Amino acid sequence: MASNEYIERGVINSIPYSEQSTTSSLAFGDIRYRKSKHSHKDSQETLAYDSWEKNIRRPSHTVLGGLPLHDVRIIAGLVLLAFIVRLYRISEPTSVVFDEVHFGGFASKYIKGRFFMDVHPPLAKLLITLAAVIGGFDGNFDFKEIGKDYLEPKVPYVAMRLMPGILGILVIPISYLTIKLAGFSTISATLVAAILIFENGLVAQSRLILLDSPLILFTAFTVLMWVNFHNHYRRPFSFWWWFWMAMTGVGLGLTVSVKWVGLFTIALIGFSTIKGLWDLLGDLQISLELWIKHFLARALCLILIPIVIYMLMFAIHFAILKNSGDGDGFMSSEFQQTIGGHGIEDTPIDVAYGSKVTIKHLNTQGGYLHSHNHFYPGGSKQQQITLYPHQDENNVWIITNRTKPETSFEEQDPIWIENGAIIRLEHIATEKRLHSHDVRPPVTEVDYQNEVSGYGFPGFDGDDNDLWRVEIYEHDKSDPKAGERLRTLHTKFRLVHVLSGCYLFSHSVKLPEWGFEQQEVNYRKPGFFGKFFELQRVMWTTNAGLTDSHPYESRPFSWLLMKRGISFWGQDHLHIYLIGNPIVWWSSTAALLVFAVIKIFLLLRAKRGYLDHLNVTKEFYESHANFLFVGWFLHWVPFFLMSRQLFLHHYFPALYFSILLFGVSFDLFTIPLSTRKRAAVALIYLVMVLYVFRLFAPLTYGRPWIKNDCKKLKWISTWDFDCNQFYDSYNQFSIDESLKALKIPPTQESSSSTVLNSPESSEKSEVAETHALKKDGLENSNDALMDQTTSNELKVEYDREVDSKVEIEDGKSIEQHDHENNDNDHQPTRT
Repeated sequence: MASNEYIERGVINSIPYSEQSTTSSLAFGDIRYRKSKHSHKDSQETLAYDSWEKNIRRPSHTVLGGLPLHDVRIIAGLVLLAFIVRLYRISEPTSVVFDEVHFGGFASKYIKGRFFMDVHPPLAKLLITLAAVIGGFDGNFDFKEIGKDYLEPKVPYVAMRLMPGILGILVIPISYLTIKLAGFSTISATLVAAILIFENGLVAQSRLILLDSPLILFTAFTVLMWVNFHNHYRRPFSFWWWFWMAMTGVGLGLTVSVKWVGLFTIALIGFSTIKGLWDLLGDLQISLELWIKHFLARALCLILIPIVIYMLMFAIHFAILKNSGDGDGFMSSEFQQTIGGHGIEDTPIDVAYGSKVTIKHLNTQGGYLHSHNHFYPGGSKQQQITLYPHQDENNVWIITNRTKPETSFEEQDPIWIENGAIIRLEHIATEKRLHSHDVRPPVTEVDYQNEVSGYGFPGFDGDDNDLWRVEIYEHDKSDPKAGERLRTLHTKFRLVHVLSGCYLFSHSVKLPEWGFEQQEVNYRKPGFFGKFFELQRVMWTTNAGLTDSHPYESRPFSWLLMKRGISFWGQDHLHIYLIGNPIVWWSSTAALLVFAVIKIFLLLRAKRGYLDHLNVTKEFYESHANFLFVGWFLHWVPFFLMSRQLFLHHYFPALYFSILLFGVSFDLFTIPLSTRKRAAVALIYLVMVLYVFRLFAPLTYGRPWIKNDCKKLKWISTWDFDCNQFYDSYNQFSIDESLKALKIPPTQESSSSTVLNSPESSEKSEVAETHALKKDGLENSNDALMDQTTSNELKVEYDREVDSKVEIEDGKSIEQHDHENNDNDHQPTRT
């Protein structure tokens, strides 16, 4: 990307190739001034650069390190306008909205220091927590359900909403500077910033306790830093060259620390960097030693700095979450040992008959083999066997001998459980044995799977359907005995049903680890890196598992035309529905299509030998537009590869790039016009944007609206905001306000409440995302695994070899599990 300095001084043709920006059209590279190998067709430039250059004014007064004074004034005005638009009535609604259920709840857990698991990195949640602490939040509000009132418990929700609100405001000056410092006109920069101010979707998400506002800010910040870096490309290894490249690395680290979508931003800068290094390698004026120096500088700033920042966020995360919480069950026993109040005691290493054990399956986010005094509604109608993610006395089993089930644990002369041993597992609380038979599971009902149940009664010795064979699969190489008999955390094994030959299994898993005890040993507590990498694996697995349907999910192709939004909140005949400004979305999509058509056309012309590369105006536009188009592409196309739940807000980073591209295209197509006419065209477009913004504002702010106005704006049939919940007349809202002022209960009609997005549907949104297995309490409110006064304890983890899956029994959200019978948190287990 050619810098303003090159353009304004008019010295581009005199700059040696080695000093030119050479990162190609993928980035801000400018390789257009090399001699063409063609000597025919269009031998002179078809468009003089003078028509572009005459629109660039040399500032007579500058402030803030060279920024023209008139730019500072424009930025100040834009920020003031964004402040009004973003923060207007930010205290409304006065109840929990959409995913505030999760991200507000995470702030509460940070303040309490209770460990939780979320699929997103911690930075944005830490910022929200910081705002909550500054606002005086004590963490005692649970954010359990949409519509829960903030006012009575005096939750500082406004302070928490202000954090994403302020971050959303900062996007406006950054977008202005990005366009301006890239060399485009003040009109184009102002146009882009104004579009972002009045984009309904961006306004709605920045007014709530959500993560998208920090994500967009840090993405925009990274792009701006990259522009500044390339504006100093002629002065490699100078202070500002280092500074802007290092700040780009900081931006990358901050972006990926909010959401893994930041990896797409890293890919964008990465492709740009690789292409730039490739072009430098082809410059014969640059020695190999100098090229290596360039490479190492980029590796330091663009790889090492982001990694350090990302890991630092998790170091803070672990330092705060020191106590046991509802995320424990997602993590391994070793990980849980590092958390205070985990309830796991140090255990002996060997496993013997007569031992009391718990069996844990790691890759279903920590489900324990579990049973309780409830029965399958179908199949055998015997006692349920499930997976339960929390420590509970119903997770405890006794390993008994096949021929002598009454064998007790012998402390002096224990009988170890060797590889190939035939065992029974007896459930202590209900006195039922782990049992399987030729009966289809009550959920999957497929021919190659059998139901697993609890069966037996006092005085009954059981039958051969209770027999399981221990099959050791892998062991810790530092402990050779773990390959011969079961050893705590050192042995990986399967449980095989003797009669059917089926493996006990649950979900798609690796082979986890067993544990039991004889001589006293400690768990090997992982350090920071061990915890860090384990949490990344759990986040990835949980994120990939979010495949349940959601009433407001959408697919990437529909985002281009914004075919549907997301219902955020509905109550008292008011509604918040996430939908963008149609004029902005459709015009930015049109800019993408126009660029693609022009790019293809120019490629065909170049193939035929036309010298379009000598057209300075075209090349200047193309070098910038290429970068922005690739940025949009990398933030959109990867979602096609994801089978998880997707929503409209996933498109916001890509939307930002498409709006920047629209601004760049505006400058290109209005070059022939005078400044006054260009300003008039921009003003007409902005009036349209503002008008449409105002039309959809009731859905953005949750303000009064009536049915007729709502129905008129259903421009697309797939926009599923519910017009029937609104009043027929605005007078009815006035009546409600008067009744509330007089503290008189409204009429039945006016007091009706509709929560359009239940906690269940919200849960399946971004942090269902924390998985439907976590809970706040234990099933029988018993934190201890078992009484260890007479028996040893075993931590056992099992796996399978065959391909199959576990089905969630009820598919309910985390929040629903917190309020319902704890048994709903179980997964069926089968052979």
